[in-house]
Amino acid sequence: MKSKITRESKGIVSWPEEERPRERLLSRGPHALTDAELIGILVRVGFQGTNAVELGRQLLKKFGSLRAMAEAPLSAMLDIKGLKGAKVAQLSAAMEIARRVSLPDKRKQLLIKGTSQAGEYLKERLRGLPDEHFRVLYLNRRNRLLDDVLIAQGEVDGVKPPLRSIINHALRTNTSSLIAAHNHPSGLTEPSESDIILTRDLISATRPLGMKILDHIIVGEETTYSFADSGLLDELELESFSPYPAKRNLKRIKASP
Repeated sequence: MKSKITRESKGIVSWPEEERPRERLLSRGPHALTDAELIGILVRVGFQGTNAVELGRQLLKKFGSLRAMAEAPLSAMLDIKGLKGAKVAQLSAAMEIARRVSLPDKRKQLLIKGTSQAGEYLKERLRGLPDEHFRVLYLNRRNRLLDDVLIAQGEVDGVKPPLRSIINHALRTNTSSLIAAHNHPSGLTEPSESDIILTRDLISATRPLGMKILDHIIVGEETTYSFADSGLLDELELESFSPYPAKRNLKRIKASP
């Protein structure tokens, strides 16, 4: 036990070469390493009395799993002893790379055939995030995906997507139609009044340009809500012509699994 503590206090560089995580990864592949060792390679160094691998163990103990780490807000990692901005950035970048690798790798060839397919695609993009993200899918005349852009992110109820940014990117990509989407970290999918107003404003802003809003999808923990499937999108299209917004009962709104 004493030799182990001494070895850790001196850092990984003092370990036998065949036991060092980086060397083992290069000789045997990443699958041979534990989660803590993989984290240790990313953070590179620990702090006094704690090497990088031990720091990785502490992180896993605090969050419970790699998935929980990936879904945690940056502030949760910045509060941990031994983690500075650079290390947190490295970990967050690695987690985001892993997240993007899990997405369809033929995004540019993706054809959005309906609201159900759009919902499934967006669930993979937005589910499990610790804060609110607002994305827009830009489609051509054949509903083929031109681009998928994160427009805004922030605290719950604090995200205000700028319509100008949405429109400018639509013009640059020669977009014919758009699908807006955002997540509710609370897990619930019922649209708020601000969600409804934003959708109506987006319809009003894109109509003069010959663009159509096909849907606004809200992603929760287990379900999604589609403005198009609920009939609310059609109501908002009619409302956008009127200066007097209608009052509606949100209790009738249902989410899709």
